[in-house]
Amino acid sequence: MKKYILILILAIFPATSFASSGVHLDAAPIDIYNKDSIKRGAKGFADYCFSCHSAQFMRFNRIAKDTGMTEAEVREMMIFTRDKKGEVTKTGDLMTVAMTKDYAKNAFGTAVPDITLTARSRGADWLYTYLRTFYVDANRPTGMNNRAFPDVAMPHVLWELQGINKPVYVTEDHDGVSVERIEDFETLQAGSMTAEEYDAFVADLVNFMVYLAEPVQTERRDLGWKVLIYLSIFFVFAYLLKKEYWKDIH
Repeated sequence: MKKYILILILAIFPATSFASSGVHLDAAPIDIYNKDSIKRGAKGFADYCFSCHSAQFMRFNRIAKDTGMTEAEVREMMIFTRDKKGEVTKTGDLMTVAMTKDYAKNAFGTAVPDITLTARSRGADWLYTYLRTFYVDANRPTGMNNRAFPDVAMPHVLWELQGINKPVYVTEDHDGVSVERIEDFETLQAGSMTAEEYDAFVADLVNFMVYLAEPVQTERRDLGWKVLIYLSIFFVFAYLLKKEYWKDIH
């Protein structure tokens, strides 16, 4: 029974608040029903993520359908490439990128992952924290590191928006061993956005990625409570029927 309960919990509450590095995660202000937020996130994704990261399990016209945009709007906002034949990418095409794995390994030391399902595997809180906790680190090839993803290979592509931060460390005692931990950040160079504006930008971007990972989740949630009501009513009739069948035995 405990095993089934655990499976049910994991199915209902996917891994949205667990960090593999043990870092505290900030709660992402996600609203999957906010189509305007998803549209803004799609624009941010196209401008800053889509040149390297593919979303190969999604099609452009699906985004148009789900967000209420026209295909022309999606084309203008998100399609800047041509396919392998040199033809302009169609709105019905999958969201792939031209970057090859070999080029990515030479440029970044590792293949650039597809991020269609990242919000499912990592969780919205992790993404929200990750995109807001880059800091200067002269020991890294890109000159940047990340609190949620130590020694990350990805450069801080949003630095012009957020600015450049340096970590503020505190020393803690762990069984007689002094360990430094990042407590906060200080601004070395201001970005084009205020901290509040940048947090809102990241929230929209993460909201889009949550949608990207499961486009039908609004329908699933809306249908879920109806199924639960049906099962509750059906349980009453099933229980009464069971009592009728077994009345001579019990």
